[in-house]
Amino acid sequence: MQAVDGTSSLTEQVFEAVRAAIHSGELRPGELYSVYRLAEELNVSRTPVREAMLRLAEAGMVRFERSRGFRVLGRDPKEIAEVFHLRLLLEVPATRLAVRRAGPGLVEAMRGELEAMRAAAGDHDEPRFMRHDRAFHELLLVAGANRKLVGVVGNLRDATITLGASTVDRSRSLADIAEEHEPILAALEAGDADAAAEAMRSHVAHTGELLLAQVAAENGVAADPEDIDLILGTAP
Repeated sequence: MQAVDGTSSLTEQVFEAVRAAIHSGELRPGELYSVYRLAEELNVSRTPVREAMLRLAEAGMVRFERSRGFRVLGRDPKEIAEVFHLRLLLEVPATRLAVRRAGPGLVEAMRGELEAMRAAAGDHDEPRFMRHDRAFHELLLVAGANRKLVGVVGNLRDATITLGASTVDRSRSLADIAEEHEPILAALEAGDADAAAEAMRSHVAHTGELLLAQVAAENGVAADPEDIDLILGTAP
């Protein structure tokens, strides 16, 4: 890992640096690492390292071992299944409601986000793509007249990001992901609430199924049928 530098807080920079090192395999699951040595490597004091590690521990990525340091944990397939089960329970009925309550300009706004996703896919800019992906989903949640859902679903998406789970360039491309949003928008344009809800269910469930398989494979096992059913069997 390189020494941190930038405008964000030291804790945030350490958090991102360690998370990236875990995702890249530089810090390996099962290995024990020293907070002191990590602070030296990143050229920071131990305080921001401890604070960042506490956040990573809360996210389930590391475990502190008293007087020894921290151990990197493997990603848990069941956590992926639970996150996507919740997303399906929330986003599918919210999509149906959004179509029924859609105001003027919603289709145009969502079309703009989808085109921005396609442009980012063309540039292979995953962070920019994901910002517009999130905005696309948030427009539907707000249109359903429940702003609290934006925060709740946002936290679920953040949990997936923190775990470092992504299908990009492993089981599908950014362009593939963008195209999964087209049926949602087409159903919204047609005013077909049930079709829009089904398109959202298909999109979110497909993402969850792919991520579940990937994380299970990282653990050297096949995806648990109960976890698969938790995602694919959700029918709100």
